[in-house]
Amino acid sequence: MNASVYDKTEKGREEITTRKYQLASRLRTLLVMIDGKQAAAEIMKKVTALGLTEQNLQELLEQEFIIEIRIQTDATPDTPGAKTPVSIAENTAIAAVTPEPATPTMTDAERFQALYNFYNETIKSAIGLRGYGLQLKVERAGNIDDFRALRQAYVEAVQKAKGPEMARSLSDRLDLLLGKT
Repeated sequence: MNASVYDKTEKGREEITTRKYQLASRLRTLLVMIDGKQAAAEIMKKVTALGLTEQNLQELLEQEFIIEIRIQTDATPDTPGAKTPVSIAENTAIAAVTPEPATPTMTDAERFQALYNFYNETIKSAIGLRGYGLQLKVERAGNIDDFRALRQAYVEAVQKAKGPEMARSLSDRLDLLLGKT
């Protein structure tokens, strides 16, 4: 049995944190939802109401913001039901996917900038004008602890504006930036 999931590439992660590639906001929303854990069908169920389609997923794939990972269930006597992740390369050759290496430790300045960018970009795209007060707090933040103090209010605002799935996705990403596990 095969199932496809999608995960962000390094380019996709860079777009989320820096907006370097100026991806359209609708595609950014889809990119944020992609976590390497949910099946493609599950993601599409969640974003169909936003007017996103399989074609949008294909655009992210073609622009190399995401990669497709196939999970194969191998039922062998030694490993019944073992799952093996397999990446589908552009030339359709199948290569085994190895777990991502741990990212190098960020300096405090890099972490501060990444958090600042993350909050500003996601408040604008996920909360909109209702996030104005939160954006003012981000502007006043002077250190990483100030960003940690904003976490709960941020997650609650995203949940109210976009629902629990988007809030969970963004809070997971935020926790990585904050250094929480």
